[in-house]
Formats: sequence, structure tokens, C-alpha cells
Amino acid sequence: MADVEQNAAGNGSDAVNGTAGRFVSSAEGTALAYGSLLLMALLPIFFGALKSVGCSKSKSASDMPETITSRDAARFPIIASCTLFGLYLFFKIFSQEYINLLLSMYFFVLGILALSHTMSPFMCRVFPANVPNKQYQLLFTQGSGESKEEIVNYEFDTKDLICLGISSVVGVWYVLKKHWIANNLFGLAFALNGVELLHLNNVSTGCILLGGLFVYDVFWVFGTNVMVTVAKSFEAPIKLVFPQDLLEKGLDARNFAMLGLGDIVIPGIFIALLLRFDVSLKKNTRTYFYTSFLAYIFGLGLTIFVMHTFKHAQPALLYLVPACVGFPVLLALFKGELTEMFSYESSDEVLPHTPRLTHFPTVSGSPASLANSMQSFGLSTPRSRRHTPSDIYEESLPEEASSKEEATESDKDK
Repeated sequence: MADVEQNAAGNGSDAVNGTAGRFVSSAEGTALAYGSLLLMALLPIFFGALKSVGCSKSKSASDMPETITSRDAARFPIIASCTLFGLYLFFKIFSQEYINLLLSMYFFVLGILALSHTMSPFMCRVFPANVPNKQYQLLFTQGSGESKEEIVNYEFDTKDLICLGISSVVGVWYVLKKHWIANNLFGLAFALNGVELLHLNNVSTGCILLGGLFVYDVFWVFGTNVMVTVAKSFEAPIKLVFPQDLLEKGLDARNFAMLGLGDIVIPGIFIALLLRFDVSLKKNTRTYFYTSFLAYIFGLGLTIFVMHTFKHAQPALLYLVPACVGFPVLLALFKGELTEMFSYESSDEVLPHTPRLTHFPTVSGSPASLANSMQSFGLSTPRSRRHTPSDIYEESLPEEASSKEEATESDKDK
């Protein structure tokens, strides 16, 4: 997971030593950058956790989140390490310019879909009622007859087109300018959808995942230069950035502090799990959610403090994992609910066939669900496929058949 660090754009060098020719940020500019990063990290965790509760209560199988099991959690740090080191080798062997060009195109598409899904609830509220909301479908199939297979079944409406149009403008802005605001818009959309749609099945799985990534983060930041090198070379919206020289240079500022999306999404899905646990207790309190949320603020604040003190990039999970896991567990121990916490199964609240993280998704549905399909094997985001009239008809057939059978039996009785 990416670390919290400072860097000077352009040469990728550390921007905290006051050497000649290197800009030194003012105290106000540094405080503004760190405070903004903290705020941007909290927004997707808070709102993503709230949305995850509604997502887990979905009655439709097509609207199910991706569930992370203990097996997935145990393998994830190994897969992440291989991916990270592979990127490091790519940047060392091949031209950084061409690699980033390919990545920019990939995240351009992914970012548009993620941002479109994030905007969709707002668009539903502001869309004029007197404007017709037309339905569209883009369908690609392979083969014919009985072997005919759907490759893409892409359903959308006028609202989706407006969201896609606005998101595309942001995407073009990002590809052409790599502006930090466009980067953050995509990054926030990724983080929000990740917290909403990636679900841990229980607290034990969360501890396994966070514990493994704790070791992963510490090793790759303190043990090698791999993490920092990739973070500075990787031009993709997988991190949130904020300029420390914003007060001096305005929107053209180039001296950034950054926070990796992994340091938001990984603790965020654990905090969202605790919110769902709070809901399952049916006590009308959110004690564990607020405790873990405040613990995240404490852990990230401590990360920033240590980084600023020692002038070195820090693995944020080194501080976030003990805080986000430790405080809620101690609270449960104090309240005598530790057994309930570790026996809670998030999957009990959804359909039994919830897809696992390793499930290869079908590319179908609305722009949001297409983003969800793409992100299931990359980062992560969204919305369910709309029911067509035929779907509704098929779902109603069993009910109609049973009602006809009941009518026939009553006639026989007569």
C-alpha cells in the first residue's frame, strides 16, 4: 500500500531538506497539505462505509459486493508484493514514458466509469423530472445458436450519459495535463467505491488482511526503495496528492505531499465491516464504527507527524493497523462483546452466493457495474444491472404459476 510521503514533482526528489535550489514549503502550506490529505482520506471511508450497509442489504444478486474471505486475505500481500516488484522492474528496464502512457489509458477508462458511478446518486436528485430519461443498451455477443454467449451487455440511460460526459471531461483533463485536481477526483472515486463494494466476511479475515499488509508495507518501505520508487514513477490516480506550495504558486504548485489509496481503502473496508457489525447488534449505536474511525484519524495523524519529524516517507499501515484493529478490539473486550465481534459474519446479511474476490466478473449492466467488473481484477466500483421487462416477467412467473395451481386445487375441492 502506498506510503505517506513528500515529493517534488518533476524530479521525484524528496522535498524536505532545505538544500539550495529546492523549494522549502512554509509551515502554513505544509499544514494545509496535510490537513487536506487527512480530510480527503476520511470522506471516502465515512461515506463508503455508510453505503456498504445498504449494499450488503441488497436483494439482487447482481448488486452484490465482492466478498474477501480469509483465503483471499492471506494471499493478497503475496500478490501485492509480486505486482509491486514487477512494476519496479518494468520501470527499471523499460521506458517510464511508455509504461505510464499505457497505464494512463487504462485508468482513463476506469476512472471515467468510477467517477460516473460516484456522481450517479447526485444526478438522480438534480435531474429535471420533465426531461425524458431514455433507456439504451449496447450488446455484444459471441457465437450463434445454443453456443451464443454475451460478452458485453451494457445498459444505460440519459442520466448515465450525462454522468459519463462530465466524467469524460475530467478524464481528458487528467490524460492531457496530469493535473492534481483531476488525479484526486479519480482517486476519491476509486477509494469510495472500494470501501463500498469490497466487503470483509468477518473480523478475523480483516485482521489477517491488515496484519499481512502491515508486514508488506513496512518491508517494502523500510527494507527497500521499491515502494517509494514505484510511487514516484507511477503516474496514475492511485494516490491522493496535495501541493505544499499552493499558497505561493496557486493551482500550478508542484511540491506535493501524497497518500496512497491503499492506506484509505484497506483500513476503510475494516471500518465499514465494524459499522455493519454495529447495525447487526440492533442497539441503535455506532460505537465500534466511531471508535475505529477516530482510531484511523489518530493513526494517520501520527503517520504525518512522524514523517514530518524524521523527513522520511512512512508506511502508513505501520500506524493505522494497530490503531484501527487495537482500539475496537479493546473496546469489545471492555464491553464483553469480543466473542460476538469475532463470530459475526457479514455474509449472513446478504444472499448466500455472494461472489468472492477471486470471482471473475461478467462485463454487463450499467456504466457503474461495468466499472465494477473492470476493477474486480485491478483496483475496484459499481451499480447493478437494471431489470428489463423480460427480467421482471421471468421473476413473476413462479408466483403466477403458484397462484394458478392454487386456483385449480380450489376448483377441484368445489
